[in-house]
Amino acid sequence: MQISPYSKPEFNPYGENDSEDVAAPGPWPAPVATAPLLARLQLPGSKSLTNRELVLAALANGPSTLRWPLHSRDSALMVQALKTLNTEIKEVPGDGAYGPDLRITPAELEGGVSIDCGLAGTVMRFMPPVAALALGPVAFDGDEYARHRPMRPVIDALRALGVDVNDDGRGALPFSLYGMGAVEGGELSIDASASSQFVSGLLLAAPRFTRGLTLRHTGERLPSLPHIDMTIACLRARGVTVDSPEPGVWVVAPGEIAAIDLTIEPDLSNAAPFLAAAIVAGGTVTIQGWPDVTTQVGADLETLLPQFGATISRGDGDLTIDGGRGIRGGASIPGLDLDLSRGGELAPAIIALAALADSPSRIVGIGHLRGHETDRLAALAAEINGLGGAVSELDDGLAIDPRPLHGGLWKSYDDHRMATAGAIIGLAVEGVQIDGIESTGKTLPQFPKLWHALWGPSLT
Repeated sequence: MQISPYSKPEFNPYGENDSEDVAAPGPWPAPVATAPLLARLQLPGSKSLTNRELVLAALANGPSTLRWPLHSRDSALMVQALKTLNTEIKEVPGDGAYGPDLRITPAELEGGVSIDCGLAGTVMRFMPPVAALALGPVAFDGDEYARHRPMRPVIDALRALGVDVNDDGRGALPFSLYGMGAVEGGELSIDASASSQFVSGLLLAAPRFTRGLTLRHTGERLPSLPHIDMTIACLRARGVTVDSPEPGVWVVAPGEIAAIDLTIEPDLSNAAPFLAAAIVAGGTVTIQGWPDVTTQVGADLETLLPQFGATISRGDGDLTIDGGRGIRGGASIPGLDLDLSRGGELAPAIIALAALADSPSRIVGIGHLRGHETDRLAALAAEINGLGGAVSELDDGLAIDPRPLHGGLWKSYDDHRMATAGAIIGLAVEGVQIDGIESTGKTLPQFPKLWHALWGPSLT
Protein backbone atom coordinates (compact mmCIF):
# COMPACT_ATOMS: atom_id res chain seq x y z
CA MET A 1 0.00 0.00 0.00
CA GLN A 2 1.09 3.57 -0.66
CA ILE A 3 0.81 5.76 2.43
CA SER A 4 -0.39 9.26 1.66
CA PRO A 5 1.61 11.85 3.57
CA TYR A 6 -0.12 14.45 5.69
CA SER A 7 -0.75 17.79 4.06
CA LYS A 8 -3.46 20.44 3.92
CA PRO A 9 -3.88 23.99 2.56
CA GLU A 10 -3.13 25.69 5.87
CA PHE A 11 -0.12 23.78 7.13
CA ASN A 12 -0.05 22.92 10.82
CA PRO A 13 2.87 20.73 11.93
CA TYR A 14 1.07 19.58 15.06
CA GLY A 15 -2.24 18.76 13.42
CA GLU A 16 -4.39 20.25 16.18
CA ASN A 17 -7.36 20.41 13.81
CA ASP A 18 -6.83 17.04 12.15
CA SER A 19 -8.23 14.16 14.17
CA GLU A 20 -6.32 11.64 12.08
CA ASP A 21 -2.98 13.07 13.21
CA VAL A 22 -3.62 13.46 16.92
CA ALA A 23 -4.17 10.62 19.35
CA ALA A 24 -7.17 10.87 21.65
CA PRO A 25 -6.49 12.06 25.21
CA GLY A 26 -5.08 9.42 27.53
CA PRO A 27 -2.86 6.41 26.79
CA TRP A 28 -2.58 5.46 23.13
CA PRO A 29 -3.42 1.79 22.39
CA ALA A 30 -0.45 0.52 20.41
CA PRO A 31 -1.62 -1.30 17.27
CA VAL A 32 -0.91 -5.04 17.09
CA ALA A 33 0.17 -6.50 13.74
CA THR A 34 -1.96 -9.37 12.50
CA ALA A 35 -0.65 -9.75 8.94
CA PRO A 36 2.54 -9.15 6.98
CA LEU A 37 3.19 -5.69 5.61
CA LEU A 38 3.29 -4.35 2.09
CA ALA A 39 3.81 -0.64 2.61
CA ARG A 40 5.60 2.26 1.01
CA LEU A 41 5.96 5.64 2.68
CA GLN A 42 7.68 8.98 2.51
CA LEU A 43 9.06 10.61 5.66
CA PRO A 44 9.44 14.28 6.57
CA GLY A 45 12.81 16.00 6.46
CA SER A 46 15.72 15.36 8.79
CA LYS A 47 15.59 17.25 12.08
CA SER A 48 19.38 17.26 12.35
CA LEU A 49 19.83 18.72 8.88
CA THR A 50 16.92 21.16 9.15
CA ASN A 51 18.18 22.75 12.35
CA ARG A 52 21.79 22.94 11.17
CA GLU A 53 20.77 24.56 7.90
CA LEU A 54 18.48 27.01 9.69
CA VAL A 55 21.43 28.21 11.78
CA LEU A 56 23.77 28.49 8.82
CA ALA A 57 21.15 30.26 6.73
CA ALA A 58 20.66 32.80 9.52
CA LEU A 59 24.41 33.50 9.57
CA ALA A 60 24.85 33.50 5.79
CA ASN A 61 25.68 36.38 3.43
CA GLY A 62 22.22 36.44 1.85
CA PRO A 63 18.81 34.73 1.72
CA SER A 64 18.54 30.94 1.56
CA THR A 65 15.61 28.61 0.88
CA LEU A 66 15.21 25.23 2.57
CA ARG A 67 13.06 22.88 0.53
CA TRP A 68 11.25 20.03 2.26
CA PRO A 69 12.33 21.08 5.78
CA LEU A 70 11.03 19.33 8.85
CA HIS A 71 8.05 20.96 10.55
CA SER A 72 8.00 19.70 14.12
CA ARG A 73 8.37 21.01 17.65
CA ASP A 74 12.20 20.95 17.50
CA SER A 75 12.35 22.79 14.18
CA ALA A 76 9.65 25.24 15.29
CA LEU A 77 11.69 26.05 18.39
CA MET A 78 14.76 26.69 16.24
CA VAL A 79 12.80 28.90 13.85
CA GLN A 80 11.40 30.90 16.74
CA ALA A 81 14.81 31.22 18.40
CA LEU A 82 16.33 32.66 15.23
CA LYS A 83 13.37 34.97 14.67
CA THR A 84 13.76 36.20 18.23
CA LEU A 85 17.32 37.27 17.37
CA ASN A 86 15.97 39.26 14.37
CA THR A 87 16.35 36.70 11.54
CA GLU A 88 13.50 36.80 9.03
CA ILE A 89 12.05 33.35 8.32
CA LYS A 90 9.00 32.98 6.11
CA GLU A 91 7.01 30.01 4.90
CA VAL A 92 6.85 29.90 1.11
CA PRO A 93 5.02 27.52 -1.24
CA GLY A 94 6.90 24.37 -2.19
CA ASP A 95 6.26 20.86 -3.44
CA GLY A 96 7.12 19.09 -0.18
CA ALA A 97 4.59 16.61 1.15
CA TYR A 98 4.76 17.79 4.75
CA GLY A 99 4.48 21.55 4.61
CA PRO A 100 5.89 24.71 3.06
CA ASP A 101 9.47 25.57 2.27
CA LEU A 102 11.32 28.11 4.43
CA ARG A 103 12.94 31.33 3.19
CA ILE A 104 15.58 32.63 5.61
CA THR A 105 16.87 36.19 5.30
CA PRO A 106 19.75 37.12 7.64
CA ALA A 107 19.80 40.40 9.55
CA GLU A 108 21.94 41.94 12.26
CA LEU A 109 21.46 39.81 15.35
CA GLU A 110 19.85 41.63 18.26
CA GLY A 111 19.77 40.71 21.96
CA GLY A 112 17.46 41.84 24.72
CA VAL A 113 15.41 38.66 24.27
CA SER A 114 14.62 35.26 25.78
CA ILE A 115 14.87 31.94 23.91
CA ASP A 116 12.72 28.91 24.70
CA CYS A 117 14.74 25.75 24.05
CA GLY A 118 11.87 23.37 24.83
CA LEU A 119 13.51 19.96 25.07
CA ALA A 120 15.55 20.41 21.88
CA GLY A 121 19.23 19.66 22.31
CA THR A 122 20.04 21.36 19.01
CA VAL A 123 18.44 24.60 20.18
CA MET A 124 20.03 24.67 23.62
CA ARG A 125 23.49 23.72 22.27
CA PHE A 126 23.52 25.48 18.85
CA MET A 127 21.91 28.79 19.75
CA PRO A 128 24.17 30.13 22.56
CA PRO A 129 27.22 30.55 20.27
CA VAL A 130 24.93 32.27 17.75
CA ALA A 131 23.46 34.51 20.46
CA ALA A 132 26.98 35.50 21.49
CA LEU A 133 27.22 37.22 18.08
CA ALA A 134 24.21 39.40 18.91
CA LEU A 135 24.39 42.67 20.75
CA GLY A 136 22.76 42.58 24.17
CA PRO A 137 21.54 40.06 26.73
CA VAL A 138 19.96 36.74 25.73
CA ALA A 139 18.29 34.43 28.25
CA PHE A 140 17.86 30.68 27.71
CA ASP A 141 15.43 28.26 29.35
CA GLY A 142 13.34 25.27 28.35
CA ASP A 143 11.08 22.46 29.52
CA GLU A 144 11.44 21.14 33.04
CA TYR A 145 13.60 18.16 32.03
CA ALA A 146 15.72 20.41 29.80
CA ARG A 147 17.18 21.83 32.99
CA HIS A 148 18.70 18.40 33.67
CA ARG A 149 20.41 18.06 30.28
CA PRO A 150 24.19 18.66 30.20
CA MET A 151 25.13 22.21 29.23
CA ARG A 152 28.34 22.98 31.10
CA PRO A 153 30.65 22.46 28.07
CA VAL A 154 28.72 25.16 26.16
CA ILE A 155 28.76 27.58 29.08
CA ASP A 156 32.45 26.99 29.84
CA ALA A 157 33.35 27.30 26.14
CA LEU A 158 31.61 30.65 25.81
CA ARG A 159 33.36 31.98 28.89
CA ALA A 160 36.71 30.81 27.51
CA LEU A 161 35.87 32.77 24.35
CA GLY A 162 35.34 35.91 26.41
CA VAL A 163 31.53 35.85 26.53
CA ASP A 164 29.87 36.94 29.78
CA VAL A 165 27.61 34.08 30.93
CA ASN A 166 25.52 33.93 34.08
CA ASP A 167 24.30 30.47 35.16
CA ASP A 168 24.60 30.80 38.96
CA GLY A 169 27.06 27.90 38.85
CA ARG A 170 24.49 25.38 37.60
CA GLY A 171 26.17 24.45 34.34
CA ALA A 172 22.65 23.99 33.00
CA LEU A 173 19.51 25.84 31.95
CA PRO A 174 18.37 28.47 32.74
CA PHE A 175 21.26 30.82 32.00
CA SER A 176 21.88 34.10 30.22
CA LEU A 177 24.70 35.63 28.23
CA TYR A 178 25.59 39.12 27.11
CA GLY A 179 26.50 39.32 23.45
CA MET A 180 28.92 42.00 22.33
CA GLY A 181 28.12 41.71 18.63
CA ALA A 182 31.30 39.73 17.91
CA VAL A 183 33.34 36.80 19.24
CA GLU A 184 37.12 36.79 18.92
CA GLY A 185 37.49 33.03 18.55
CA GLY A 186 40.88 31.38 18.39
CA GLU A 187 41.87 28.19 20.21
CA LEU A 188 39.46 26.36 22.51
CA SER A 189 39.38 23.01 24.33
CA ILE A 190 36.19 21.32 25.55
CA ASP A 191 35.07 17.91 26.82
CA ALA A 192 32.20 16.86 24.55
CA SER A 193 31.90 13.34 25.95
CA ALA A 194 28.23 13.92 26.82
CA SER A 195 27.14 15.08 23.36
CA SER A 196 28.57 15.76 19.93
CA GLN A 197 26.18 18.74 19.81
CA PHE A 198 28.67 20.71 21.92
CA VAL A 199 31.14 20.47 19.04
CA SER A 200 28.59 21.09 16.29
CA GLY A 201 27.16 24.18 17.96
CA LEU A 202 30.56 25.84 18.13
CA LEU A 203 31.56 24.81 14.61
CA LEU A 204 28.35 26.24 13.11
CA ALA A 205 28.99 29.72 14.51
CA ALA A 206 32.78 29.61 14.14
CA PRO A 207 33.06 31.12 10.62
CA ARG A 208 31.57 34.32 12.06
CA PHE A 209 34.18 34.49 14.85
CA THR A 210 36.81 37.12 14.13
CA ARG A 211 39.68 34.59 14.17
CA GLY A 212 37.66 31.50 13.36
CA LEU A 213 38.09 28.57 15.71
CA THR A 214 40.50 25.76 16.48
CA LEU A 215 38.49 23.36 18.63
CA ARG A 216 39.98 20.43 20.54
CA HIS A 217 38.00 17.69 22.26
CA THR A 218 39.70 16.63 25.51
CA GLY A 219 37.47 13.74 26.62
CA GLU A 220 38.23 10.04 26.31
CA ARG A 221 35.36 9.36 23.92
CA LEU A 222 33.12 11.33 21.59
CA PRO A 223 29.66 9.91 20.81
CA SER A 224 27.74 10.31 17.57
CA LEU A 225 30.67 11.29 15.36
CA PRO A 226 28.49 11.15 12.21
CA HIS A 227 26.64 14.21 13.51
CA ILE A 228 29.91 16.17 13.54
CA ASP A 229 30.63 14.92 10.02
CA MET A 230 27.17 16.22 9.08
CA THR A 231 27.97 19.64 10.53
CA ILE A 232 31.26 19.80 8.62
CA ALA A 233 29.55 18.78 5.37
CA CYS A 234 26.91 21.50 5.84
CA LEU A 235 29.62 24.10 6.45
CA ARG A 236 31.69 23.04 3.45
CA ALA A 237 28.62 23.10 1.19
CA ARG A 238 28.33 26.81 2.05
CA GLY A 239 31.95 27.53 1.19
CA VAL A 240 33.41 27.41 4.71
CA THR A 241 36.92 26.00 5.11
CA VAL A 242 36.93 23.27 7.76
CA ASP A 243 39.82 20.93 8.47
CA SER A 244 40.41 18.14 10.97
CA PRO A 245 44.20 17.76 11.19
CA GLU A 246 43.86 14.95 13.73
CA PRO A 247 41.04 13.07 15.46
CA GLY A 248 39.24 15.29 17.92
CA VAL A 249 40.56 18.56 16.48
CA TRP A 250 38.66 20.84 14.09
CA VAL A 251 39.83 24.08 12.48
CA VAL A 252 37.27 26.49 11.02
CA ALA A 253 38.56 29.47 9.05
CA PRO A 254 36.84 32.82 9.50
CA GLY A 255 34.86 34.02 6.54
CA GLU A 256 31.48 34.30 4.88
CA ILE A 257 28.86 31.57 4.97
CA ALA A 258 27.35 31.33 1.50
CA ALA A 259 23.61 31.65 0.99
CA ILE A 260 22.30 28.61 -0.90
CA ASP A 261 19.02 26.91 -1.68
CA LEU A 262 18.88 23.23 -0.83
CA THR A 263 16.57 20.26 -0.27
CA ILE A 264 16.52 18.54 3.14
CA GLU A 265 16.88 14.77 3.09
CA PRO A 266 14.18 12.61 4.74
CA ASP A 267 14.90 11.81 8.39
CA LEU A 268 16.53 8.37 8.30
CA SER A 269 16.57 7.98 12.09
CA ASN A 270 12.79 8.43 12.08
CA ALA A 271 12.68 5.54 9.62
CA ALA A 272 13.88 3.16 12.36
CA PRO A 273 10.49 2.21 13.86
CA PHE A 274 8.90 1.75 10.43
CA LEU A 275 11.71 -0.50 9.22
CA ALA A 276 11.71 -2.40 12.52
CA ALA A 277 7.98 -2.96 12.00
CA ALA A 278 8.72 -5.29 9.10
CA ILE A 279 10.90 -7.45 11.36
CA VAL A 280 8.05 -7.73 13.86
CA ALA A 281 5.10 -8.11 11.49
CA GLY A 282 6.83 -9.63 8.50
CA GLY A 283 6.47 -8.45 4.94
CA THR A 284 8.07 -5.36 3.42
CA VAL A 285 8.34 -1.65 4.10
CA THR A 286 9.80 0.75 1.54
CA ILE A 287 11.10 4.21 2.45
CA GLN A 288 11.06 6.59 -0.50
CA GLY A 289 13.92 8.95 -1.27
CA TRP A 290 16.63 7.14 0.69
CA PRO A 291 19.83 9.01 -0.24
CA ASP A 292 22.71 7.15 -1.86
CA VAL A 293 25.24 9.20 0.12
CA THR A 294 24.44 10.86 3.43
CA THR A 295 25.94 11.95 6.73
CA GLN A 296 22.81 10.87 8.62
CA VAL A 297 23.47 8.15 11.18
CA GLY A 298 20.15 6.57 10.26
CA ALA A 299 21.95 5.16 7.22
CA ASP A 300 23.47 2.61 9.63
CA LEU A 301 20.07 0.89 9.72
CA GLU A 302 20.98 -0.59 6.36
CA THR A 303 23.65 -2.73 8.04
CA LEU A 304 22.16 -3.02 11.55
CA LEU A 305 18.74 -4.46 10.73
CA PRO A 306 19.97 -7.37 8.57
CA GLN A 307 21.69 -8.66 11.72
CA PHE A 308 18.19 -9.41 13.02
CA GLY A 309 17.56 -11.58 9.95
CA ALA A 310 15.97 -8.99 7.66
CA THR A 311 16.90 -8.38 4.03
CA ILE A 312 17.61 -4.86 2.76
CA SER A 313 17.48 -3.89 -0.91
CA ARG A 314 17.93 -0.61 -2.80
CA GLY A 315 16.41 0.56 -6.03
CA ASP A 316 15.11 3.69 -7.77
CA GLY A 317 16.18 5.87 -4.85
CA ASP A 318 14.23 3.81 -2.31
CA LEU A 319 15.20 1.42 0.47
CA THR A 320 13.12 -1.71 1.16
CA ILE A 321 13.29 -4.03 4.14
CA ASP A 322 11.89 -7.57 3.96
CA GLY A 323 11.17 -9.06 7.36
CA GLY A 324 10.15 -12.45 6.01
CA ARG A 325 7.50 -14.10 8.20
CA GLY A 326 8.26 -11.71 11.03
CA ILE A 327 8.06 -12.36 14.74
CA ARG A 328 4.26 -12.33 14.60
CA GLY A 329 4.45 -14.96 11.87
CA GLY A 330 6.51 -17.31 14.01
CA ALA A 331 10.03 -16.27 13.03
CA SER A 332 12.68 -15.80 15.68
CA ILE A 333 15.34 -13.12 15.67
CA PRO A 334 18.77 -13.39 17.29
CA GLY A 335 20.07 -11.31 20.14
CA LEU A 336 23.04 -9.11 19.26
CA ASP A 337 26.12 -7.56 20.82
CA LEU A 338 26.35 -4.08 19.35
CA ASP A 339 28.31 -0.89 19.93
CA LEU A 340 26.02 1.99 18.96
CA SER A 341 28.36 4.82 19.93
CA ARG A 342 28.14 6.09 16.33
CA GLY A 343 24.40 6.56 16.52
CA GLY A 344 22.80 6.35 19.94
CA GLU A 345 19.53 7.77 18.60
CA LEU A 346 18.95 4.40 16.91
CA ALA A 347 19.32 2.54 20.21
CA PRO A 348 15.68 2.67 21.42
CA ALA A 349 14.40 0.96 18.27
CA ILE A 350 17.22 -1.61 18.31
CA ILE A 351 16.65 -2.33 22.02
CA ALA A 352 12.91 -2.77 21.40
CA LEU A 353 13.75 -5.46 18.83
CA ALA A 354 16.27 -7.02 21.21
CA ALA A 355 13.53 -7.35 23.84
CA LEU A 356 11.61 -9.50 21.31
CA ALA A 357 14.62 -11.64 20.32
CA ASP A 358 15.20 -15.27 21.27
CA SER A 359 18.61 -14.79 22.90
CA PRO A 360 20.33 -12.14 25.05
CA SER A 361 21.72 -8.88 23.71
CA ARG A 362 24.22 -6.31 24.93
CA ILE A 363 23.93 -2.83 23.47
CA VAL A 364 26.84 -0.61 24.50
CA GLY A 365 28.46 2.70 23.58
CA ILE A 366 25.29 4.55 24.62
CA GLY A 367 26.04 5.81 28.12
CA HIS A 368 25.50 9.35 26.86
CA LEU A 369 21.79 8.57 26.39
CA ARG A 370 21.37 9.18 30.11
CA GLY A 371 21.52 12.90 29.26
CA HIS A 372 19.03 12.94 26.38
CA GLU A 373 15.35 13.93 26.52
CA THR A 374 15.17 11.58 29.48
CA ASP A 375 17.59 9.04 30.94
CA ARG A 376 16.89 6.64 28.10
CA LEU A 377 18.81 3.74 29.61
CA ALA A 378 16.86 3.84 32.86
CA ALA A 379 13.62 4.48 31.00
CA LEU A 380 14.03 1.60 28.54
CA ALA A 381 14.97 -0.79 31.34
CA ALA A 382 12.03 0.29 33.49
CA GLU A 383 9.43 0.07 30.72
CA ILE A 384 10.56 -3.26 29.25
CA ASN A 385 10.83 -4.75 32.73
CA GLY A 386 7.38 -3.38 33.53
CA LEU A 387 6.03 -5.55 30.69
CA GLY A 388 7.76 -8.65 32.09
CA GLY A 389 11.19 -8.26 30.51
CA ALA A 390 14.64 -8.57 32.05
CA VAL A 391 16.85 -5.59 31.22
CA SER A 392 19.74 -4.39 33.35
CA GLU A 393 21.81 -1.27 33.07
CA LEU A 394 25.52 -1.44 32.28
CA ASP A 395 28.00 1.37 32.71
CA ASP A 396 27.74 2.14 29.03
CA GLY A 397 24.57 0.46 27.86
CA LEU A 398 21.97 -2.21 28.49
CA ALA A 399 21.90 -6.00 28.79
CA ILE A 400 18.65 -7.51 27.52
CA ASP A 401 17.62 -11.05 28.48
CA PRO A 402 14.41 -11.66 26.51
CA ARG A 403 11.37 -12.89 28.42
CA PRO A 404 7.72 -13.29 27.40
CA LEU A 405 6.17 -9.84 27.51
CA HIS A 406 2.64 -8.84 28.44
CA GLY A 407 0.52 -5.77 27.92
CA GLY A 408 0.55 -2.73 30.15
CA LEU A 409 1.27 0.98 30.30
CA TRP A 410 4.44 2.15 28.53
CA LYS A 411 5.62 5.56 29.70
CA SER A 412 7.22 7.83 27.13
CA TYR A 413 8.77 10.30 29.62
CA ASP A 414 7.99 13.03 27.04
CA ASP A 415 10.66 11.40 24.85
CA HIS A 416 9.78 10.79 21.21
CA ARG A 417 12.10 7.80 20.82
CA MET A 418 10.73 6.17 23.96
CA ALA A 419 7.25 6.49 22.48
CA THR A 420 8.22 4.90 19.17
CA ALA A 421 10.12 2.10 20.93
CA GLY A 422 6.92 1.26 22.78
CA ALA A 423 5.02 1.20 19.48
CA ILE A 424 7.47 -1.37 18.10
CA ILE A 425 6.96 -3.66 21.10
CA GLY A 426 3.22 -3.08 20.90
CA LEU A 427 3.17 -4.61 17.43
CA ALA A 428 4.10 -7.96 18.94
CA VAL A 429 2.52 -7.71 22.39
CA GLU A 430 -1.20 -7.17 22.83
CA GLY A 431 -2.41 -4.59 25.30
CA VAL A 432 0.50 -2.13 25.26
CA GLN A 433 -0.70 1.42 25.90
CA ILE A 434 1.68 4.32 25.37
CA ASP A 435 1.42 7.26 27.72
CA GLY A 436 2.51 10.37 25.85
CA ILE A 437 2.42 9.41 22.16
CA GLU A 438 2.14 13.15 21.45
CA SER A 439 5.84 13.42 22.34
CA THR A 440 6.54 12.17 18.79
CA GLY A 441 5.69 15.73 17.73
CA LYS A 442 9.27 16.61 18.67
CA THR A 443 10.56 15.27 15.35
CA LEU A 444 7.63 13.49 13.65
CA PRO A 445 4.20 14.97 14.44
CA GLN A 446 2.56 12.61 11.94
CA PHE A 447 3.78 9.43 13.68
CA PRO A 448 0.40 8.19 15.01
CA LYS A 449 -1.23 8.69 11.62
CA LEU A 450 1.64 7.12 9.67
CA TRP A 451 1.85 4.19 12.10
CA HIS A 452 -1.84 3.41 11.71
CA ALA A 453 -1.73 3.92 7.94
CA LEU A 454 1.23 1.55 7.73
CA TRP A 455 -1.03 -1.33 8.70
CA GLY A 456 -4.39 -0.45 7.28
CA PRO A 457 -6.71 -3.46 7.58
CA SER A 458 -3.95 -5.62 9.10
CA LEU A 459 -4.37 -3.84 12.44
CA THR A 460 -6.40 -4.97 15.40
